Amino acid sequence: MRRNPILDFGIDRDALDYIGEGLQRPECILAEPDGTLWSADARGGVVRFANGRQELITQNHSDHFRQASSEASRYLEGTLPNGLAFARNGDILISNFGTDRLEVMSRSGESSVLADSVGGTPVGKVNFVLRDSKDRIWVTVSTRVTNWMHALRLDLADGYLARLENGTLRIVADGFHFTNEIRFDAKEEFLYVVETTGGRITRLRIDERGDVREREIFGPSRLGPGAWPDGIAFDSFGNLWGTLVYSDRLFVLTPEGDFRVLLDEGDPARVAALEQAIAENRVNHDVLFATGRGVAPWMASVTFGGSDLQTAYIGSLKGDRIPYFRAPAPGLPMVHWHESGAATT
Repeated sequence: MRRNPILDFGIDRDALDYIGEGLQRPECILAEPDGTLWSADARGGVVRFANGRQELITQNHSDHFRQASSEASRYLEGTLPNGLAFARNGDILISNFGTDRLEVMSRSGESSVLADSVGGTPVGKVNFVLRDSKDRIWVTVSTRVTNWMHALRLDLADGYLARLENGTLRIVADGFHFTNEIRFDAKEEFLYVVETTGGRITRLRIDERGDVREREIFGPSRLGPGAWPDGIAFDSFGNLWGTLVYSDRLFVLTPEGDFRVLLDEGDPARVAALEQAIAENRVNHDVLFATGRGVAPWMASVTFGGSDLQTAYIGSLKGDRIPYFRAPAPGLPMVHWHESGAATT
């Protein structure tokens, strides 16, 4: 059996390359075969990187779309694109952490709402969106608490996983500790779910109908002190790459579930202070926002791109550019990688 290439791999932070400048909250990154990159941006849309240029494309929508509840606007004003995925026709699916909606945006910015409720109630803090090979759209909701900072606690498990069916969201799994990014394995047999405040990765066995058949923790039951996982992505060997957001670490879980840190940029004292605050249910703005430093502060996601899928890009919540490096193995192609519609620029 071929040796896992991650076991001999290390990252030299001083040798990292960067793309982009002046970005705002490049949380999620999408890569296309022709080299085009797309990044979520807090200015209300996405940034497109192509042919050595970057372009901000903001969402254009009706006054009805712009309206948000008065309570939500106390904490987040307007649109805040978070997780991204390509629709089959190349449009961009947006899990909007500001409007609490699942949206779709054309590549020129025209936007519309796909879903803003589930079971007759508001969706909650929509975090991530993923499309599978059967063209099913999966959505994670981190919490039903309006002010997401109040959901950074160990005793709250109100996050859930939903699927869009005939224009309506249906909950397929519930009871997660701040649900974050999700990814399917190569066979789409298991769906891997990040539980940020749970400090772990859970996986669900999904049957042909899209129903959950099994649920178990993958890897350690807790990824260690200061472990708040955020984004994940598979490589072609089966390693699950991920980020720990407030402690600014890039990690890997091997196919056997072994945990390995590849890059650690966090401030130990401030991370420890936040961990204590979370344990005692007293997180506030000061203790939370004191964390975050290094090459990608509040490290949030990892994306494989390049013509051979062997360039790894790191997304972040507090960074203004995107670091990247050569990975030891290609990434697992996302569903859009070989679809002609998503490659239209």
